[in-house]
Amino acid sequence: MEYETVKVEREGALMLVRFNRPQKKNAINRQMHVELHAVCRALADDFETRVVILGGEGGIFSSGADTSEWRESASANELEVRHNSGIGGRTSAAIEGLDQITIAVVQGFAIGGALVLAACCDLRVAGESAWFSIPEVELGLPLGWNALPRLAREVGHARALELTITCDRFSAAKAHEYGLVTHISPDGDEEKTARGLAENILAKPPLPVALTKATMKSLKRGSEMGDAVYSDADLLLYSRLMAQRRRRLEQEGRA
Repeated sequence: MEYETVKVEREGALMLVRFNRPQKKNAINRQMHVELHAVCRALADDFETRVVILGGEGGIFSSGADTSEWRESASANELEVRHNSGIGGRTSAAIEGLDQITIAVVQGFAIGGALVLAACCDLRVAGESAWFSIPEVELGLPLGWNALPRLAREVGHARALELTITCDRFSAAKAHEYGLVTHISPDGDEEKTARGLAENILAKPPLPVALTKATMKSLKRGSEMGDAVYSDADLLLYSRLMAQRRRRLEQEGRA
């Protein structure tokens, strides 16, 4: 599939997905949401790609939602407006729901919805001079895209509340201190750092990595039932595969 607002590159088991509207500071418009959904749908049936790096073209991550598209016509179909209003939440869920390990690479800045999408990734690398901001309340808007539960999970409820209602800009160092950023890199080396993490992950056996992420996804959802279902299905699968492998090795040894 050809994309207009995202750039997708494959390097073996690694995929790089970059916001590609540098002339608009990689603002996330409806087309970008649609294309990110398509990328995530393709990844759902992709058993070769194991790590996905999410970044932005032009030396910046993203300025967040493209609010220029919010000026809906008064005659617009209300069901369509409702559907479009929830598109950011669906993008967040699609990224967070990926089975692959995801790494956000924040260069420059991540504002509003862009910060939310970064928070949906498993690991987050930021350049030393990168900064973050959640300006929605200051603009008279509630923070959407189901962001508050995700922020509370990553930085704690009190900190999430503070960052959201004060709208204060905060540095990569602060983001690291809060737990939002997992790795800080020298400016210009952000993707290199992310690639190093990816190489480390790709060197590990695929199935245990996938099972570990599945467990963490269940824990993030806070669902004990989800944990139980995961354990029953995936651990049984793993045990069977390991038993088959042992039998195969034994047969090869007797040959």
